[in-house]
Parts: sequence; C-alpha cells; structure tokens
Amino acid sequence: MLRGLKVFAVLCCCWEAFCLAGVVPGELLPSPVETGRALWELAWKGMPPGHLLHRHALHSLGRVAAGTGLAVLLGIPLGLALGASARFRSVAQPVINFLRPIPPLAWIPLAILWFGLGFASAVYLIFLGAFFPVVLSTCSGVASVERVHVEALKVLGAGRWAIWRKVLLPGAMPSVLTGVRVGMGIGWMTLVAAEFTGVRGGYGLGFMIMNARDLQRIDEVVAGMVAIGCIGLAMEWGLARVSRRLLRWT
Repeated sequence: MLRGLKVFAVLCCCWEAFCLAGVVPGELLPSPVETGRALWELAWKGMPPGHLLHRHALHSLGRVAAGTGLAVLLGIPLGLALGASARFRSVAQPVINFLRPIPPLAWIPLAILWFGLGFASAVYLIFLGAFFPVVLSTCSGVASVERVHVEALKVLGAGRWAIWRKVLLPGAMPSVLTGVRVGMGIGWMTLVAAEFTGVRGGYGLGFMIMNARDLQRIDEVVAGMVAIGCIGLAMEWGLARVSRRLLRWT
C-alpha cells in the first residue's frame, strides 16, 4: 500500500510539473493544486451551489448498495444452482451468454421508459452490471470443487444439505466474494454513467460532474473524477479486508 501511495505521489508531482511548464494546457487538464482547490469548493460550496460533495457521494453509494445487494440476493442462488446442475447449466447458459455482453448503459433508454428518472432506474442498471459477475463467479466456484470430496461425504452417509454446508459452499466462497467485488466495481462505474442522464433530487456524482461540465468548470469535472476514484478505491480496500476475514480458513 505504501509503495502504491509513493507511486501516486510521484505521478502527481509529474502532473503538476507538466502543468507549470505549460506542457499540459490548463484549459484541458487542471493541475493537482487546482483540482484540490476544486475538491474543496465541491465539499464546502457544492455543485450546483448548496449540493455538497458528501451528499452526492451518499446518494450514489446508496444506489450502488441497493443494486449490488439485489444482484447478490438473486445472483448467488442462481450461480449455486448453475454450478451444481450440469443439466440446468446447459439450459440457462445460452440465455446468460446472450444477455451478458449487452452493456448496462445500453439499457438506459428502457430503464428510463420502465422506471423513469430516479432511484429505481439507477438500481436496475447497477443490478445489470453486478449480476452477471456474481452469477458466473459463483457458478465457477461450485463447479471447481473437487468431486472426490463430494463423493467421500456421500460414502459416509452425508445428506445433500451436509454436502452443501461442508464442501460446496466453503469451496465456492472465494469465487463468490471475488464475483461480489467485481460486480460492485462494475456497478459503481455503471451508476456514475447512468447519472449523466439525470436524477431526481439533484444528487449523484455523475449528475454533479455533468453540472460542472455545463458551467465549463473543468477543474470540478476532474475533481469529481478524483472523488469517484477515491471512493471506488476505498470500496475495494474494504471488500478486500472483509474477504480476507471471511476466508481466514483458506
């Protein structure tokens, strides 16, 4: 982690030096100092005025939590069923493989038509982004469990629930958690882009960036991007720590 911070600091210093030397025009990319000043303005003045940065972040995080939670709630059982049954997998996989390559952003017109501009449409788009990584990782985790362990428990007289509890679920857990991490990351990217189309209530990081763009505040646009990256990094670190604690037995 410290190495990564050092590399980041070096990159920021190079970025600042290029801006001061005029290699990078300020109207195209603000310097780190200007970006930091814009972050301060977003935090204390807001964009639009009065709509503070932390409120934008909280609304975006709430949408991500709802969409990813729904994807986990529906995706893990489906993934477990796909991994456990080759027959069900052969039937369902063509449908999944057809829907999975369609980008969540391609669903924006339908989402607005079905749910309007608001919480429900954003949650639906995040759900689409997070659902397939969760399903496929869970399926892969169950399918990769050594069959010899399952057969050994059957020989010992274990029932279906005992096999799931002692072999299949523990064996699939690393893949399940990886799928949740990937799904949340994709959901986060999907949400910010979906907020570009507009949101009710005037809150959301993507909505904030679009307002800054309309006002030609390129420094606040970049500051918003930095905020998105920092929050995404914090989410990834948090999920990584949770995964390590849950998988201490591995």
